[in-house]
Amino acid sequence: MLCGGTSAARPATDETQKIVEEVKPQLEEKEGKTFDVFTAVEFKTQVVAGTNYFIKVHVGNDEFVHLRVFRSLPHENQPLSLHSYQSSKTRHDELAFF
Repeated sequence: MLCGGTSAARPATDETQKIVEEVKPQLEEKEGKTFDVFTAVEFKTQVVAGTNYFIKVHVGNDEFVHLRVFRSLPHENQPLSLHSYQSSKTRHDELAFF
């Protein structure tokens, strides 16, 4: 992986699902609604001063959201942060930097 560039998209893992579950309340607060379905599908990473995760999440029916989650370096001991998100996505929308 090129430092600063994003990795190739790959299928979500158990770790990816744990990340989306941790930031789910942040998204629900921003959107003003709750999600009964919140399943990580695929993700990319970007190494910065920590790691950005770009994660495609199935939120029910044919609806998806793309999350950008920041994990700080371990010594900083900070919680995961929902940096930004894109709603109204489909299963086939490419997961890209935003």
